[in-house]
Amino acid sequence: MKTTLRSLRTSLIPGGCAILIALGLLAGAPKAAAQDGKAVLNLLVKEGILTADQAAKVGKEASKAPVVIPVTAGGKSTSKLSLGGRLQIQFDGLSTDIDNAADPADINHFFVRRAYLSLKGAVSDNATFDITYDMATSSFDAAFIKWKQSDSLAFDIGLRKVNIAYEESTVSSGALKAIERTGATRYFVEPENTRRLGAGGYRLGIYAEGKEGPFFWGAAITNPERVSSATSIGTAANNGVALWANAGVRNNFPNRKDASYVLGAGLGHLPDQGGKTVGTGNDLTVGNLYADLTFGKVSFLAEYLYSSNENGAGANRDANSYGFWLQPSYRFDKHWEGVVRYSFLDSDGRGINLSDGVRSAPSGGTMDKLTDYFIGVNYCFLGNDLKIQAGYVYGETKDTVTGGTAKATTSGVRTQMQVQF
Repeated sequence: MKTTLRSLRTSLIPGGCAILIALGLLAGAPKAAAQDGKAVLNLLVKEGILTADQAAKVGKEASKAPVVIPVTAGGKSTSKLSLGGRLQIQFDGLSTDIDNAADPADINHFFVRRAYLSLKGAVSDNATFDITYDMATSSFDAAFIKWKQSDSLAFDIGLRKVNIAYEESTVSSGALKAIERTGATRYFVEPENTRRLGAGGYRLGIYAEGKEGPFFWGAAITNPERVSSATSIGTAANNGVALWANAGVRNNFPNRKDASYVLGAGLGHLPDQGGKTVGTGNDLTVGNLYADLTFGKVSFLAEYLYSSNENGAGANRDANSYGFWLQPSYRFDKHWEGVVRYSFLDSDGRGINLSDGVRSAPSGGTMDKLTDYFIGVNYCFLGNDLKIQAGYVYGETKDTVTGGTAKATTSGVRTQMQVQF
């Protein structure tokens, strides 16, 4: 570094180049290099190239730059590699009351909700990849190769989420304002269990998507069954293919840079994935409509979900389950945010348990309808990169699938600490 300083003095390197050298040393550099960067700035002030105020501003901006960690790739064609992750630690405290039955033990427990490790990279201008693994569940969140011709057309080949259920497919788990997804969303997308549909989430297949101005679209051909690993073996019940399509519009409101909207819809057809128990001959079709609105500090999310399930409620009894949810939120300042959410589901005779819709809750018996609420607050130290969330949870199932009027309720607190990098 002494040679560099001496060359700056003798060769009179232009101020702009010297500033770039200082920024390069300061931004994301080891301690010794950062000290050298400060020495360059001090020299520029001494030589009259920068004022003290200008040097202070350069140093401040450099401190905001992202940390760059050199990574060596095995493939000779690899042009970019990035490492990321997300860690979520939760505490749930829930009490449950079940009509005409002994109440289960209260839930008071800490657990690791997610522990993602992600590796992304590029091997050419058109070809990239994403491998994300959740160590908390020992399953892949993503494992696909992307080929992008332009913003108008791109293909993903591998394991990822299908574009159905906006809260599941588009809202990242790191950006959820109410900590967990709604009961309606969970019923539609999480693994089939004779009640939940398993009609969204992770699928292996080929995905196409693109956008033109404010309009976007997507389509996919995948295996019909939901999977949580990167391997899949075909059987007589899932050797067909599922078909998916979605479209929407994303734009700002006229004359409002702080006001935007996303409106969209999706549709999926899953052969042989219907019925009370998944098997051949019963098809499942699902669809959704959604809106994501922002007006300055106010945000509003809403979605409607629908299904047509052959023999979904039993032999010769189709089930047209539907659900919806509403979520307004308000950001008081750059740190504090409040959120309220309401969700409703009607299984149309197929059945749902409290545990199907409210994470960490006990079964509560098989009922026909689920209602759940969340009221909470988020404190963001560094946006979604470091935040703590807390709220009150209430869930209620009622009306047994046999026509009775029993009810089960669960309520309590849910908290979460998150860091992502």
